[in-house]
Amino acid sequence: MQPQPHIPPATANAAISAALKSQRVKKNRGSYSCGRCGQPKKGHVCHLPPLDVPSTPIAPEPVTSISAAASSTRSTVVSLSSAPLRQSFTNLRRALSFDDDVDARDSLDESDLTDLNLDTEIVQPGRFHAVVLWEVLKRLPPSGLLMAARVCKGWRETARKMWKAAEELRIRVPKRAQIGYVGSLLQKCPGLVTLSLKLESDFDATTLACIAFSCPNLEVLEISTCGAAVNRISGDELGRFVSNKHGLTSLKMEGCSNLGGFSLTSSSLSTLWLADLHSLSKMIFNCPNLIEISLEFSRQEDDSTDLVTMVDGLGRSCTRLQNIHIASLKLSHTVVLALTAVNFRCLRMLSLVLGIDITDASVAAISSSYTNLELLDLSGSSITDTGLGMICDALPDTLSKLLVALCPNITSSGIQFATAQLPLLELMDCGMTVSDPNSDNPSTPQKTSGYNQKMFIKHKRLKKLSLWGCSSLDALFLNCPELKDLNLNLCSNLQPESLVIQCPKLELVYASGCQNLLTVAIRKQVSENSAAGENHLLRKRLADGSKRIQALPSLCQETGEDDNYPAKKRRKVEREVCTIIH
Repeated sequence: MQPQPHIPPATANAAISAALKSQRVKKNRGSYSCGRCGQPKKGHVCHLPPLDVPSTPIAPEPVTSISAAASSTRSTVVSLSSAPLRQSFTNLRRALSFDDDVDARDSLDESDLTDLNLDTEIVQPGRFHAVVLWEVLKRLPPSGLLMAARVCKGWRETARKMWKAAEELRIRVPKRAQIGYVGSLLQKCPGLVTLSLKLESDFDATTLACIAFSCPNLEVLEISTCGAAVNRISGDELGRFVSNKHGLTSLKMEGCSNLGGFSLTSSSLSTLWLADLHSLSKMIFNCPNLIEISLEFSRQEDDSTDLVTMVDGLGRSCTRLQNIHIASLKLSHTVVLALTAVNFRCLRMLSLVLGIDITDASVAAISSSYTNLELLDLSGSSITDTGLGMICDALPDTLSKLLVALCPNITSSGIQFATAQLPLLELMDCGMTVSDPNSDNPSTPQKTSGYNQKMFIKHKRLKKLSLWGCSSLDALFLNCPELKDLNLNLCSNLQPESLVIQCPKLELVYASGCQNLLTVAIRKQVSENSAAGENHLLRKRLADGSKRIQALPSLCQETGEDDNYPAKKRRKVEREVCTIIH
């Protein structure tokens, strides 16, 4: 590359001004601008030598999945200085979504670098570089990207490359959208790996077939419904889709009330979430690599699903399960016994929600069969403080998350005992346990214990505590140095004078439905705890500069007064250490 001659600032500014002015003026046919200095080309002899821009791609850096192909190549930006500048792009976001960044280094290959050709490509007159345009367009949603492609040929070509490089796509399908809307978007993304659809219109087998045809490399599929949208997929159609997608690893689908029954066969599927299930005639899982399963059934009394048969089938074909979540009103002690008879050796997380027939006997069976559980969720069951004692005796060295919300037979004494006996506990949900039986809310469970209950919790590792709906709780003492999230919604009888919070790291408190004075007391105590944990004394050196000592308040006041820095400029910006939502 030949060195460029030095250009005076006045000449450079004039060239830039002329280039910008030429863009604003309406051009007729035959009126072009010089590609080197930007001045009108008609009757112009450019004094600048030809630019020799290197096109050697630079090694890729960690990028996000959606913009892996585009952001992997840093471009050499041409400027008016003698040496070309390189602009780096770090912490890039996905082009078609706005999630947190992830490292997708493995998704990059050499073909991406040669196909994009973003090193020397100029999209528009006036030296608008393609990489700059890419950085702008990749922050647009899919609808905005479609509109940007209509601006001009250069933008359309850049948008086409962006769609082609996309690996993750999230779409909200409008209510009146046709199948062609989804199909046109998916055809633009041949390398799509992750697809998330939020449907406001009905979903049927035609859309599912369009996904199967347009996304040959699909690995993750998420389908959620909102509003009056109906999922019309049948069990046979879902089974064919799963068996034909050999690379599918994760499937999450809502609105599965029309399945009727299904048979899923896949050697690659590892995560399966199905919601709104109802009256399934058969459930066959032939997925040997399945690790996580979540089955949520509709809350209707006429559900005729045989959960015992389902659990037996899981035990025969899905022996590697680690996380199991089942939410159904049909959960009972018989289902728990079938689950313990299977004996999943790798099970770490067990969630059996809304099973009112699950009792302390069920807890005893779980505790004896699965001694390595890290999460246990028995919300909506009929367990008592005795069942909590069994959990503490069997899982003191592994359990870190315990959820027992909507359990009307648990008292404050049982909760205190559980927090004292589980040293690794980080999350605990006790919502609607210590509740008032005379509450006007019909959904409040009927308590058999006393009304006014007190709770004292002292734990070194607890980070999240939920006591929502505990209307019988009138006194609370918390000494949790690691607590960050506290839920006190609908704790209507909790008195401000009976509340003590010693949690210096508390960041978020939910206090909806509580007394106004309680909110004031929470804010005051959190502020005092935060101030006590900080040391506002300055540190000064000794005369010889060998050691630091804490300065006395009088010295702090003397050293703080400085004529060169007025008090207005030395003002400390205080921020709220804890957010209270009420």
